[in-house]
Amino acid sequence: MKSRPDTKKNNFFERFSNAATKFTGSSVAFILATLTVITWAVTGPIFDYSETWQLVINTGTTIITFLMVFLIQKAQNKDSKAIQLKLNELIAAQQGASNRMVDIEDLSEKDLDQLHSFYVTIAELAKKEADIHCSHSIDVAKALNEQKVKSNKHFKQNKE
Repeated sequence: MKSRPDTKKNNFFERFSNAATKFTGSSVAFILATLTVITWAVTGPIFDYSETWQLVINTGTTIITFLMVFLIQKAQNKDSKAIQLKLNELIAAQQGASNRMVDIEDLSEKDLDQLHSFYVTIAELAKKEADIHCSHSIDVAKALNEQKVKSNKHFKQNKE
């Protein structure tokens, strides 16, 4: 079994941004934000709906929005990188797949458009074939999974 990189080595910003991303996407964060807005709205009559009262919510939401843009972008960059690595692993592991597809996200927009056209053509040809369900049934998926499990057990036994 492969060991994962030591997550304790992550720097402070990495740990903070992971925790902040997890929290801000939670129900608790949404409830707190909602309660903050309700509290602000209820206090309107107390402060006679003054400019300062309005400035409090405007400033607060602006600052939070500004910071969240960077937090969301960091989370998206990390997720995108993880997805690309998983896809690269699938390409590398699949016999017959072109390894030229690994890291194609670094190609120019023009090159990506050319590859896209190639796969659109393949998709159009596939539409002309028989029913797509005949080669993608649940039974076939189960059989392939069982074969993979047996193969992995055999591989692990031979390694030990």
